[in-house]
Amino acid sequence: MQQSLLSIQDLTVSFAGNPAVNGISLDIVPGEVMGIVGESGSGKSVTALAIMRLLQQPGRITGGKLLYQGINLPELTENEMRSWRGNEISMIFQEPMTSLNPLHTCGHQVMEAILLHKKISRNEAREQTLALFRQVRLPDPELLMHRYPHQLSGGQKQRVMIAMAISCGPRLLIADEPTTALDVTVQKAILGLLRDLQQQTGMSVIFITHDLGVIAEIADRVAVMYKGRIVEEGTVTQLFSHPQHPYTKGLLSCRPPLDKRLYRLPVTRDFMEVDPSGNIIEKPQAVKALVNSLEIPESIITGRATFLAKQPPLLEVENLHTWFPARRNLFGKVLSWTKAVNDVSFFVKEGETMGLVGESGCGKTTLGRTLLRLQEPTAGSIRYKGKEITGLSRSSMRELRKDIQIIFQDPYSSLNPRSTVGQAILEPMQVHGMHGNDRTRREKVKELLAKVNLLPEHYDRYPHEFSGGQRQRIVIARALALEPSFIICDESVAALDVSIQAQVLNLLMQLREEFGFTYIFISHDLSVVRFISDRMMVMNKGKIEEAGPAAQVYEHPQSPYTKQLIESIPKNIYI
Repeated sequence: MQQSLLSIQDLTVSFAGNPAVNGISLDIVPGEVMGIVGESGSGKSVTALAIMRLLQQPGRITGGKLLYQGINLPELTENEMRSWRGNEISMIFQEPMTSLNPLHTCGHQVMEAILLHKKISRNEAREQTLALFRQVRLPDPELLMHRYPHQLSGGQKQRVMIAMAISCGPRLLIADEPTTALDVTVQKAILGLLRDLQQQTGMSVIFITHDLGVIAEIADRVAVMYKGRIVEEGTVTQLFSHPQHPYTKGLLSCRPPLDKRLYRLPVTRDFMEVDPSGNIIEKPQAVKALVNSLEIPESIITGRATFLAKQPPLLEVENLHTWFPARRNLFGKVLSWTKAVNDVSFFVKEGETMGLVGESGCGKTTLGRTLLRLQEPTAGSIRYKGKEITGLSRSSMRELRKDIQIIFQDPYSSLNPRSTVGQAILEPMQVHGMHGNDRTRREKVKELLAKVNLLPEHYDRYPHEFSGGQRQRIVIARALALEPSFIICDESVAALDVSIQAQVLNLLMQLREEFGFTYIFISHDLSVVRFISDRMMVMNKGKIEEAGPAAQVYEHPQSPYTKQLIESIPKNIYI
């Protein structure tokens, strides 16, 4: 048996006495990619930070060993650890914008990392940085050397972080959710890049994610974490073909399938429950049997399509343009424009869910904001229930927004941290004078909390007391407070774990059936859009590239761009 490069033995990490990692053991051998998967709060990132000795107070290692080539890392002094960090063990963080210094150029930051660990001249460091930028396939390395982080795309910033992480030839690279915020095409490129670099250098990689589809693309072995413990470990083939733990079965099944339509997505609680003592009790439910029982018959799908075809258009958009000044001369005259939305036309039927998919920067969010006149259009027509809204006054538009709501991607920034959840949902009702008085409104808020699977006692709690999935449900409850007909969901599940994502998607589907909502569902994730949508539009560079029934666009794409998006989706592995 090959000797371990890193041996984690009974590691426990606690925050103010509460264990976040609870006695885990794991061995990383030279040259392998070890995947660690689990939901937010499972202890994945805390484990990585413990290895790097980057835990923030009050977090600390309270037990166990971290043996790197036989040396116990927690016993090293900070100076000793600093010489190992970046040199022997390096890390790529989830959000490159917060990991890169906005005040320094990208080239300068990578050079500094090299000069910190190598006794070479600045010219040599610059040449090595250029070579690294070429190695991570950054376009025009000479130019990007002098660019600041805000001038790069998300994928380019992540490549700079990878260049910095491998700059000193580490033997162990920890990648903590490095592709979570990226489009599927960029994600595929980053996964391929990491795999190639690992094979070229022979380094070991710990790849942390909540997405088992991503793990299938890159890992050799996988450890599944749940509430601070490793509940299952094995090769990728073993884990996906014969999962043993109910939590693993739940994670595998909650990603939208690409070969069938379901009434709802399976969730982890379909396979397990936790008793008051914290013990996991498995429910005797096979994944295949459950998924098959939830499959929508073709006759129902056809019937819904026929019904929707007879409905009147709720929204009609013709020749819509939203342009932004890109460059001005000395006197302020616009010399060139960024055409975020460029001559877009479509309609949405009453009760229909229209999916809008495309990469970051394609114009999806700008289109959604323009429909609500949160961003003024440059030209074109928007008709809602047959009424032209582009010329409406501010007060008329405010009244209309009662009927058209938007759910944004980040639920935390959408909520006022100083207001309780109850106040956040109550306020729109007060603004629009609904339900007579505050007493009646409070009762209505509690009904809405129950509708999104929250409790009446949550009324007096603040946003920071809730998980990401719970906050997204609160934002959905606030959108429902005004009893709208039309809801725009702008990347509203993009930042969620796959299991929480499944719960929110199920909730949106349930509410559509109950209230007959019309949705525009914006996402860069084609599998999610296919699951929830009746029809789908693919957007690219401000234009609609392709449109049609969701299954047809996915199964028989006509545009090369759509084909590229579909090919970039990580494998969906079902048991």
